[in-house]
Amino acid sequence: MTDSAGAIYESSIPDYPLIGRGKVRDIYSIDDDHLLIVTTDRLSAFDVVMPDPVPGKGEVLTQISLFWFRMMEEIIENQLTTRSIDEVIEDPRLCEQLRRRALVVKRLKPLPIEAVVRGYLIGSGWKDYQESGEVCGIPLPPGLCQAERLPETLFTPASKAEAGAHDENITFERVIELVGERLASRVRDVSIQIYEVAATHALQRGIIIADTKFEFGLDDEGRLYLIDEVLTPDSSRFWPVEEYEVGISPPSFDKQFVRDYLETLDWDKTAPGPELPSEVIQKTAEKYQEALRRLTKV
Repeated sequence: MTDSAGAIYESSIPDYPLIGRGKVRDIYSIDDDHLLIVTTDRLSAFDVVMPDPVPGKGEVLTQISLFWFRMMEEIIENQLTTRSIDEVIEDPRLCEQLRRRALVVKRLKPLPIEAVVRGYLIGSGWKDYQESGEVCGIPLPPGLCQAERLPETLFTPASKAEAGAHDENITFERVIELVGERLASRVRDVSIQIYEVAATHALQRGIIIADTKFEFGLDDEGRLYLIDEVLTPDSSRFWPVEEYEVGISPPSFDKQFVRDYLETLDWDKTAPGPELPSEVIQKTAEKYQEALRRLTKV
């Protein structure tokens, strides 16, 4: 389960059935009401899982998510429970390996969308704007530059794709068709509110959150919960304030560093992914750790 550096590429928990392996997370069934989610050190780029893990990455993602889950509790309920992995895993050695990367969460029904929120003009949004003057069908003023702060925070949802496939941008009208107008509006409003609270917090700690994506789930009574991961380097674009400059793609604390390396290769962005050099893995691990330190320090 672990390599020489202590990285976990795939987890193995004999006590519980494995429901599935996502790009990063392994999900196990505990009972009818609970799941065990293990955040591994796998890394995906361009929706392809790389063959090499990034040591410590899963722990960073889990600890950052916990930080944001707790901060946002007044805005929306989340998937967390009071149960610890020590209560559900008997093997003390396995518990120790998983303690900072595994969560016992509520079993909820995920919504079939990803709630993407953009505060800055970058990535696919910048490409859209250059071609059409719009971002995901939302018209913007002319003359905006790459990495510029948007006039207002945008909600640009996407459909969920299976592992190895690409998410696709969808309209808000399509979200209404999928989940109904009331729930669609609630997801949009909560997503923007969470983003703006988090962006203010991060800015005070030297990080610009350029964009991010959230996932939500419903319980049997139809109550909405924040699930999966929240505002991590995997689900967000983090820029250091001191190196931010309008007109260029800033350096980042997220996996953009890996994407930039992959762009230099003769690779068609389909599986299998190429092996990553040790210096790219080490630099990526350092960036994730720096994001955790900055965001969660008191």
